Amino acid sequence: MRAGIIGLSSVGKSTVFELLTGAPPPPLGSRPEPRVGVARVPDPRVERMAELFKPRKKTLATVEYVDVPGVRKGTASTLIDLPALRNIDALVHVVRAFESDAVPHPDDTVDALRDARFLELELILADLGAVERRLERLEANIKKANRPEDVSEKALFLRLKEGLEAERPIREIELAPEERLRLRNYSLLSEKPLLLAVNLSETQMREAASFLERSGLAALADRPQVQLCPISAPIEAEIARLDADDARAFLDDLGLGEPGLDRVLRATYALLGQISFLTVGEDECRAWTIRSGTRAQEAAGAVHSDIERGFIRAEVVSFEDLVRAGSMAAAREKGWLHLEGKEYLVRDGDVVHFRFNV
Repeated sequence: MRAGIIGLSSVGKSTVFELLTGAPPPPLGSRPEPRVGVARVPDPRVERMAELFKPRKKTLATVEYVDVPGVRKGTASTLIDLPALRNIDALVHVVRAFESDAVPHPDDTVDALRDARFLELELILADLGAVERRLERLEANIKKANRPEDVSEKALFLRLKEGLEAERPIREIELAPEERLRLRNYSLLSEKPLLLAVNLSETQMREAASFLERSGLAALADRPQVQLCPISAPIEAEIARLDADDARAFLDDLGLGEPGLDRVLRATYALLGQISFLTVGEDECRAWTIRSGTRAQEAAGAVHSDIERGFIRAEVVSFEDLVRAGSMAAAREKGWLHLEGKEYLVRDGDVVHFRFNV
């Protein structure tokens, strides 16, 4: 699972990337380039299972983030590094809402709603250019061979063009599932699910919900496949320097249930319809990432292709029931562990042991 982090310059985008992934800052004076890092998705269930089963290691689900150099308005070059955003599954747009004399806004004034709309329009314009180029190629192909698949694709891309010209992102254009599937080959950016990560000051963070309503960002995010997540880079940087107890006390003082970066990770996960199932054993306790609605045999493939190929049955117990029972043997005795076939839809938090033969 891969997400691209985008934003205007001086919004705290790279700071968010570094805090999410643990990546070091780039060397001073180095040329801005895309950076890739991996963040672990917090999951208290994995921690609890590790306490219960004492495995040699524990492994959390991960999200790969690509940090794209900040966009500067008014430049003659392409505003968005399109090659760096190929093969991503979602976009995280870091939007600046904090004021700072030390870090002036490139436009002199801070307006989070304005900036969010501006970059969305840039994504739409980038897609419009790609769609127009594709239509030119389709026209040429149809003149040569007039294949039915090219004719149907032309009709699809004409609908996309119409929507984009009306400044509608592709994610809001009504498309059939097979049409969405066809678009995967084109990496159209406004088709990707979007997380607006609003970077607030510590003061703003104390009243984040009311700020998001007043600013108009809450209304902007009330659209298909768009989510809103308030964060505060200064708070996150402070938490990163504290031990667990002090960090908890700091969050409690601010009235926050969890670090903002945890919310970013969970929101990224949820945007893409991802869930986690768990496996436990002496060697490892692990969370595995699959799409919601995945059948048991396909979920087995997340662990290993041989297990999917030789799938026989899945032994399944919910995380809650396993914790209540205290062991797999006790869960079996209580009738809470059940056998499922290949068509079983794996649920978030299922603890699964696959039986297979190859």
